[in-house]
Amino acid sequence: MTFRPIGIFDSGLGGLTVLAALRTRLPREDFIYFADTRFLPYGNRSEAFIQNRSRKIARTLAAKGVKAIVIACNTATAAAAETVREAVTQPVIALEPAVKPAVALTRTGVIGVLATSRTLSSNRFQRLVQNHASGKLVISQPCPGLADAIEIEGPESVRVESLLDAYVPPLATAGADVVVLGCTHYPWVLAGIAARLPGNAVIVDTGEAVARQVERRLQGERLPGGYGQLRIATSGNPRQVHETIARLWGVSLHVESWRL
Repeated sequence: MTFRPIGIFDSGLGGLTVLAALRTRLPREDFIYFADTRFLPYGNRSEAFIQNRSRKIARTLAAKGVKAIVIACNTATAAAAETVREAVTQPVIALEPAVKPAVALTRTGVIGVLATSRTLSSNRFQRLVQNHASGKLVISQPCPGLADAIEIEGPESVRVESLLDAYVPPLATAGADVVVLGCTHYPWVLAGIAARLPGNAVIVDTGEAVARQVERRLQGERLPGGYGQLRIATSGNPRQVHETIARLWGVSLHVESWRL
Protein backbone atom coordinates (compact mmCIF):
# COMPACT_ATOMS: atom_id res chain seq x y z
CA MET A 1 0.00 0.00 0.00
CA THR A 2 1.24 3.49 -0.87
CA PHE A 3 0.64 5.96 1.94
CA ARG A 4 -0.03 9.59 1.10
CA PRO A 5 1.44 12.40 3.24
CA ILE A 6 -0.28 15.40 4.79
CA GLY A 7 0.87 18.70 3.29
CA ILE A 8 1.48 21.73 5.52
CA PHE A 9 2.54 25.20 4.49
CA ASP A 10 3.40 28.52 6.08
CA SER A 11 5.22 31.66 5.01
CA GLY A 12 8.09 30.54 7.20
CA LEU A 13 8.83 28.19 10.08
CA GLY A 14 6.22 29.31 12.58
CA GLY A 15 4.07 26.45 11.32
CA LEU A 16 6.55 24.02 12.86
CA THR A 17 4.57 24.55 16.06
CA VAL A 18 1.50 23.17 14.27
CA LEU A 19 3.57 20.37 12.73
CA ALA A 20 4.81 19.39 16.20
CA ALA A 21 1.22 19.13 17.47
CA LEU A 22 0.24 17.07 14.43
CA ARG A 23 3.15 14.66 14.83
CA THR A 24 2.35 14.19 18.51
CA ARG A 25 -1.29 13.41 17.80
CA LEU A 26 -0.73 11.49 14.54
CA PRO A 27 2.69 9.84 14.94
CA ARG A 28 2.18 7.35 12.11
CA GLU A 29 1.30 9.96 9.50
CA ASP A 30 3.78 11.19 6.89
CA PHE A 31 4.16 14.96 6.40
CA ILE A 32 5.51 17.41 3.85
CA TYR A 33 6.16 20.85 5.31
CA PHE A 34 6.72 23.76 2.91
CA ALA A 35 8.11 27.08 4.13
CA ASP A 36 7.65 29.92 1.65
CA THR A 37 10.60 31.83 3.11
CA ARG A 38 11.41 33.57 -0.15
CA PHE A 39 8.38 35.75 0.56
CA LEU A 40 8.47 35.89 4.37
CA PRO A 41 6.58 37.56 6.02
CA TYR A 42 3.10 37.30 4.50
CA GLY A 43 1.83 39.91 6.94
CA ASN A 44 3.33 42.67 4.81
CA ARG A 45 1.96 41.31 1.51
CA SER A 46 -1.23 42.21 -0.33
CA GLU A 47 -4.25 39.94 -0.14
CA ALA A 48 -4.01 39.19 -3.88
CA PHE A 49 -0.36 38.16 -3.51
CA ILE A 50 -1.13 35.83 -0.60
CA GLN A 51 -4.01 34.27 -2.51
CA ASN A 52 -1.86 33.65 -5.58
CA ARG A 53 1.00 32.16 -3.54
CA SER A 54 -1.31 29.99 -1.44
CA ARG A 55 -3.06 28.67 -4.54
CA LYS A 56 0.27 27.83 -6.19
CA ILE A 57 1.65 26.11 -3.09
CA ALA A 58 -1.53 24.10 -2.54
CA ARG A 59 -1.53 22.89 -6.15
CA THR A 60 2.15 21.94 -5.86
CA LEU A 61 1.46 19.93 -2.72
CA ALA A 62 -1.53 18.30 -4.41
CA ALA A 63 0.67 17.31 -7.35
CA LYS A 64 3.04 15.63 -4.89
CA GLY A 65 0.23 13.37 -3.73
CA VAL A 66 -0.81 14.79 -0.37
CA LYS A 67 -4.11 13.58 1.04
CA ALA A 68 -4.89 16.76 3.01
CA ILE A 69 -3.52 20.29 3.24
CA VAL A 70 -3.04 22.28 6.43
CA ILE A 71 -2.65 26.04 6.11
CA ALA A 72 -0.35 26.55 9.12
CA CYS A 73 -0.45 30.32 8.82
CA ASN A 74 -3.12 32.62 10.22
CA THR A 75 -2.35 35.32 7.65
CA ALA A 76 -2.73 32.90 4.73
CA THR A 77 -5.91 31.51 6.26
CA ALA A 78 -7.41 34.97 6.62
CA ALA A 79 -6.59 35.96 3.05
CA ALA A 80 -6.75 32.72 1.10
CA ALA A 81 -8.51 29.79 2.79
CA GLU A 82 -11.43 29.87 0.36
CA THR A 83 -9.05 30.32 -2.58
CA VAL A 84 -7.11 27.21 -1.56
CA ARG A 85 -10.27 25.15 -1.11
CA GLU A 86 -11.37 26.10 -4.62
CA ALA A 87 -7.96 25.20 -6.08
CA VAL A 88 -7.63 21.59 -4.83
CA THR A 89 -9.81 18.56 -4.19
CA GLN A 90 -8.08 17.49 -0.98
CA PRO A 91 -9.51 18.39 2.45
CA VAL A 92 -8.12 21.77 3.57
CA ILE A 93 -7.75 22.50 7.27
CA ALA A 94 -7.04 26.15 8.05
CA LEU A 95 -5.98 28.04 11.16
CA GLU A 96 -7.84 30.86 12.78
CA PRO A 97 -7.19 32.72 16.03
CA ALA A 98 -8.80 30.82 18.92
CA VAL A 99 -11.37 33.47 19.79
CA LYS A 100 -14.16 30.98 20.49
CA PRO A 101 -12.19 28.98 23.10
CA ALA A 102 -10.97 32.26 24.62
CA VAL A 103 -14.57 33.41 25.15
CA ALA A 104 -15.25 30.24 27.14
CA LEU A 105 -12.17 30.82 29.31
CA THR A 106 -12.33 34.54 30.13
CA ARG A 107 -13.47 35.67 33.57
CA THR A 108 -13.01 39.40 33.10
CA GLY A 109 -14.68 39.50 29.69
CA VAL A 110 -11.53 40.99 28.16
CA ILE A 111 -9.63 38.98 25.54
CA GLY A 112 -6.38 39.96 23.88
CA VAL A 113 -5.35 38.76 20.42
CA LEU A 114 -1.75 38.98 19.23
CA ALA A 115 -1.51 38.62 15.46
CA THR A 116 -0.21 40.16 12.26
CA SER A 117 -1.86 43.31 10.95
CA ARG A 118 -3.09 41.37 7.91
CA THR A 119 -4.86 38.77 10.06
CA LEU A 120 -6.52 41.32 12.32
CA SER A 121 -7.77 43.49 9.45
CA SER A 122 -9.25 40.56 7.52
CA ASN A 123 -12.98 40.05 7.06
CA ARG A 124 -12.53 36.49 8.30
CA PHE A 125 -11.22 37.67 11.67
CA GLN A 126 -13.93 40.31 12.01
CA ARG A 127 -16.60 37.64 11.38
CA LEU A 128 -14.94 35.40 13.95
CA VAL A 129 -15.22 38.11 16.61
CA GLN A 130 -18.80 39.01 15.65
CA ASN A 131 -19.94 35.36 15.68
CA HIS A 132 -18.31 34.24 18.92
CA ALA A 133 -17.39 37.21 21.11
CA SER A 134 -20.65 39.08 21.54
CA GLY A 135 -20.63 40.92 24.86
CA LYS A 136 -16.86 40.53 25.28
CA LEU A 137 -14.14 43.10 24.75
CA VAL A 138 -11.66 41.80 22.19
CA ILE A 139 -8.44 43.83 22.03
CA SER A 140 -6.63 43.24 18.76
CA GLN A 141 -2.89 43.88 19.04
CA PRO A 142 -1.04 44.01 15.70
CA CYS A 143 2.53 42.78 16.01
CA PRO A 144 4.41 44.03 12.92
CA GLY A 145 7.90 42.58 12.66
CA LEU A 146 7.54 39.99 15.43
CA ALA A 147 7.14 36.87 13.30
CA ASP A 148 10.16 37.56 11.10
CA ALA A 149 12.25 38.68 14.10
CA ILE A 150 11.53 35.35 15.80
CA GLU A 151 12.50 33.42 12.68
CA ILE A 152 15.47 35.45 11.49
CA GLU A 153 17.01 36.70 14.73
CA GLY A 154 15.80 34.03 17.14
CA PRO A 155 13.20 33.84 19.95
CA GLU A 156 15.64 35.14 22.57
CA SER A 157 17.06 38.00 20.51
CA VAL A 158 17.17 41.60 21.69
CA ARG A 159 14.85 42.58 18.85
CA VAL A 160 12.20 40.05 19.88
CA GLU A 161 12.42 41.17 23.52
CA SER A 162 11.93 44.78 22.45
CA LEU A 163 8.89 43.92 20.33
CA LEU A 164 7.32 41.88 23.13
CA ASP A 165 7.82 44.87 25.45
CA ALA A 166 5.84 46.97 22.99
CA TYR A 167 3.03 44.55 22.15
CA VAL A 168 2.19 42.52 25.26
CA PRO A 169 1.94 44.95 28.23
CA PRO A 170 -0.98 46.94 26.70
CA LEU A 171 -3.09 43.76 26.88
CA ALA A 172 -2.23 43.34 30.56
CA THR A 173 -3.03 46.99 31.23
CA ALA A 174 -6.41 46.59 29.55
CA GLY A 175 -7.28 43.70 31.87
CA ALA A 176 -7.12 40.82 29.40
CA ASP A 177 -7.11 37.53 31.33
CA VAL A 178 -7.00 35.42 28.16
CA VAL A 179 -4.56 36.08 25.33
CA VAL A 180 -4.84 34.37 21.97
CA LEU A 181 -1.72 33.65 19.93
CA GLY A 182 -2.89 34.51 16.43
CA CYS A 183 0.33 33.62 14.61
CA THR A 184 2.12 30.27 14.49
CA HIS A 185 5.46 31.93 15.25
CA TYR A 186 4.33 33.21 18.64
CA PRO A 187 4.40 29.90 20.57
CA TRP A 188 8.20 30.05 20.18
CA VAL A 189 8.11 33.05 22.56
CA LEU A 190 5.39 31.76 24.86
CA ALA A 191 7.54 32.22 27.98
CA GLY A 192 8.32 35.82 27.05
CA ILE A 193 4.65 36.60 26.48
CA ALA A 194 3.63 34.95 29.76
CA ALA A 195 6.28 36.91 31.66
CA ARG A 196 4.66 40.18 30.54
CA LEU A 197 1.14 39.16 31.60
CA PRO A 198 -0.42 38.68 35.06
CA GLY A 199 0.30 35.28 36.57
CA ASN A 200 -3.33 34.16 36.24
CA ALA A 201 -3.59 35.00 32.54
CA VAL A 202 -4.37 32.13 30.17
CA ILE A 203 -2.59 31.92 26.82
CA VAL A 204 -4.40 30.05 24.03
CA ASP A 205 -2.66 28.49 21.03
CA THR A 206 -4.32 26.71 18.09
CA GLY A 207 -1.86 23.91 17.26
CA GLU A 208 -3.56 21.18 19.27
CA ALA A 209 -7.03 22.20 18.01
CA VAL A 210 -5.81 21.98 14.41
CA ALA A 211 -4.31 18.54 15.07
CA ARG A 212 -7.64 17.30 16.43
CA GLN A 213 -9.47 18.69 13.39
CA VAL A 214 -7.03 17.02 10.98
CA GLU A 215 -7.50 13.72 12.83
CA ARG A 216 -11.29 14.03 12.51
CA ARG A 217 -11.12 14.86 8.82
CA LEU A 218 -8.82 11.93 8.04
CA GLN A 219 -11.09 9.55 9.94
CA GLY A 220 -14.06 10.90 8.01
CA GLU A 221 -12.26 10.41 4.70
CA ARG A 222 -11.04 6.96 5.82
CA LEU A 223 -7.51 7.74 4.72
CA PRO A 224 -4.83 5.40 6.17
CA GLY A 225 -1.69 6.59 7.98
CA GLY A 226 1.93 6.20 6.98
CA TYR A 227 5.37 5.59 8.43
CA GLY A 228 5.95 8.78 10.45
CA GLN A 229 8.21 10.27 7.77
CA LEU A 230 8.86 14.01 7.33
CA ARG A 231 9.99 16.08 4.35
CA ILE A 232 10.88 19.76 4.67
CA ALA A 233 11.02 22.09 1.68
CA THR A 234 11.42 25.80 1.10
CA SER A 235 11.20 28.37 -1.67
CA GLY A 236 14.08 30.25 -0.07
CA ASN A 237 17.57 29.32 1.12
CA PRO A 238 17.63 25.65 2.26
CA ARG A 239 20.77 26.17 4.33
CA GLN A 240 19.21 29.06 6.21
CA VAL A 241 16.04 27.06 6.84
CA HIS A 242 18.15 24.10 8.00
CA GLU A 243 19.96 26.36 10.48
CA THR A 244 16.71 27.89 11.74
CA ILE A 245 15.13 24.47 12.31
CA ALA A 246 18.25 23.36 14.18
CA ARG A 247 18.00 26.47 16.37
CA LEU A 248 14.27 26.16 17.05
CA TRP A 249 13.90 22.38 17.26
CA GLY A 250 17.41 21.28 18.14
CA VAL A 251 17.51 18.73 15.31
CA SER A 252 19.29 18.57 11.96
CA LEU A 253 16.94 17.92 9.04
CA HIS A 254 17.52 17.85 5.29
CA VAL A 255 15.74 20.72 3.52
CA GLU A 256 14.67 20.51 -0.12
CA SER A 257 14.65 23.49 -2.47
CA TRP A 258 11.42 24.03 -4.41
CA ARG A 259 11.32 26.77 -7.04
CA LEU A 260 7.72 27.92 -7.32
